[in-house]
Amino acid sequence: MKDFKELRVWSKAHELTVLVYKLTRAFPKDEVYGLTSQVRRSAASVGANIAEGCGRHSDGEMTRFLQIARGSASETEYHLLLAKDLGFLQETDFQVAEQAVVVVQRMLTALVQKVQPQGRVPKTERLREGP
Repeated sequence: MKDFKELRVWSKAHELTVLVYKLTRAFPKDEVYGLTSQVRRSAASVGANIAEGCGRHSDGEMTRFLQIARGSASETEYHLLLAKDLGFLQETDFQVAEQAVVVVQRMLTALVQKVQPQGRVPKTERLREGP
């Protein structure tokens, strides 16, 4: 596995992180070191773990980092739910963000099942065809 940026799941995880950063700008200032920080770190962790897994040399290591990324996605989902319940997120914003998380979670689950020997990912999982 070489370039994480070629993976559709990484692209979706990156979009989720950008969305989370935009949504959390409106959180109360006294949450900057609390929930704002927590949800941002968990969202960023999804894409970061996908990238780190791509830098590993075995399918076992790749799978491990994809599973960690899935855990971070679940953590992000919880933080978003908490933010909604605390009144920091509007219902419509929460629904958009939750759907984005669910898409990433499903893609990660599918990718774990498809990882091939030597940590290679099937070309159908890549954004663009490469050499």
